[in-house]
Amino acid sequence: MKYVASFFLIINLAICILSGCANAQNSSAEKKESLVDKESLTDENILIVYLSRTKNTKAIAEIIHENVGGTLVELELENPYPENYREIVDQVADENATGFLPPLKTKIDSIEKYEVIFIGFPTWGMRLPPPMKSFLNQYNLSGKTVIPFNTNAGYGIGSSFETVKQLCPDSKILEGSSIKGGIERDGFFL
Repeated sequence: MKYVASFFLIINLAICILSGCANAQNSSAEKKESLVDKESLTDENILIVYLSRTKNTKAIAEIIHENVGGTLVELELENPYPENYREIVDQVADENATGFLPPLKTKIDSIEKYEVIFIGFPTWGMRLPPPMKSFLNQYNLSGKTVIPFNTNAGYGIGSSFETVKQLCPDSKILEGSSIKGGIERDGFFL
């Protein structure tokens, strides 16, 4: 049940951002400041980027897209991962150990036009997957509102959300949401 609440929290937060009801933390003078300029926010200013091996993260990205609009983009690699799960685990462990960032086939034109960027990914080895690290290293998200969302097999986010904060130091990182993969297909969100 906590997964359903977590998911609806991210959807409600996104809707609040887009409708202007979300506010940044109050300053000592209790001045409230909007997280995004709602007047300039349009369907063209929202980007939803996701990485999905088993289609769980894709399903959540599509639900977010249905609720807030925007551009939906799946990260693809120049050299796709092997189909065999064990081989992927070994390759990702090697990439994490060496700091290798796999080259992306996916290209996003005019990233500067987006104000709100949802980034979705599974937990791999209790870390942010190397392809998402590639994306965050390749594109400058300074000044943008970044909303992470995660799917996992029930063991959580690991260090992934902290890594997003480290790779986007000049972005407004909102509290992310983590969902046990598969429940979106079992009808919990339908």
